[in-house]
Amino acid sequence: MPANRLSRRISRAPSPLIAYAAPWATVVLASCMPEWPLIAMAPIMPPLGFMTLLAWRQLRPGLLPVWAGALLGLVDDLFSGAPFGAAMALWSVTMIVMDVIEARFPWRNFLTDWLVAGVFIIAYLALGWVIAGRSGGMIAPALIVPQGLVALVAYPMVGRTVGLIDRWRLMRFRVLS
Repeated sequence: MPANRLSRRISRAPSPLIAYAAPWATVVLASCMPEWPLIAMAPIMPPLGFMTLLAWRQLRPGLLPVWAGALLGLVDDLFSGAPFGAAMALWSVTMIVMDVIEARFPWRNFLTDWLVAGVFIIAYLALGWVIAGRSGGMIAPALIVPQGLVALVAYPMVGRTVGLIDRWRLMRFRVLS
């Protein structure tokens, strides 16, 4: 039995393409998800791209570089309808602050990750509301409260999904040489 288990692991390795592309692709796809057909009277869809970025950053801190916030924020700006540059700036600041938090508190648990993500999500929604208001868009603050609540409740599911994608990302495939 041990020989059989060992033979299944010989000449197998994670795919480098999948290992490097999966975090980027999942954040981009999550940024595009609010564009799917959904009829609502108020903005109820949480910022899934931002939540996915937070989940990847908390699950694998060194996987996405700090400058990834600017590029992924650019993609989110293209799909979100918010003023151009808002997500780029907010995501970049988030990545820098997450890097500082990771250096200061290397040991975390589920509740602290959820608390940190909740603070970032609420701050992202509030600052997005301020930026949209400054650029001429008038949104009642009461409309953002349900979106924030949905985002806070949905974040553990996003984190779990990112964890499953991470397991798939590191799955071993047969190496042909």
